[in-house]
Amino acid sequence: MNIHLRLVGWFTLSLILLLAAAALAPLESILGTNIRLVYLHGAWIWAGLGSFAVAALAGLAGLFFRSVQWHRWSRAFGMTALGVWLTYLPMSLLVMQMNWGGLYFDEPRWRIPFTYAVTGVLLQVGLWVLQKPVASSLANVLFAAALFWSLSRANNVLHPDSPVFNSPSIVIRIYFGGLVALAFLTAGLLSILFYRIDRYVN
Repeated sequence: MNIHLRLVGWFTLSLILLLAAAALAPLESILGTNIRLVYLHGAWIWAGLGSFAVAALAGLAGLFFRSVQWHRWSRAFGMTALGVWLTYLPMSLLVMQMNWGGLYFDEPRWRIPFTYAVTGVLLQVGLWVLQKPVASSLANVLFAAALFWSLSRANNVLHPDSPVFNSPSIVIRIYFGGLVALAFLTAGLLSILFYRIDRYVN
């Protein structure tokens, strides 16, 4: 159990560093201090999407090599991706309220992630009860493929273009890249923790 406690500590430290870095991020002329939440929101989305992608790739490896270890990694990253996704959604509502002055639940960039969050919770609960590694890997592959396909076809209704990638400031772009790296590190540590717990329990 000591390794689990150390992983919890490293994950907590990484999360604190991510939040602190977002709170100290450089300001932007249009959104002002609100841009800091947008930075965190954007970095966390990328961490979620990356985790879904890794879960799918690990699932493919598990199915191809018939490896229990890869199946476990797929399940661990799938759980992490879902956790990131569920925490990103309320953050998205806060970003809407602060920057748009209201909530628009029919916005495709909100509606599609929310739909997949609900579906993902039901799916992961079912897979956890089923305890079939092959089924988990296959489900993670199909889920990620469907999510990325749906997002690629989503239109922006009120969702603004990225203030980071459209910013002329190289400092803002580099800083945001650092936040994304920290978000990926945090998600990775959580995935390792889930993997270790999976091995300990099963």
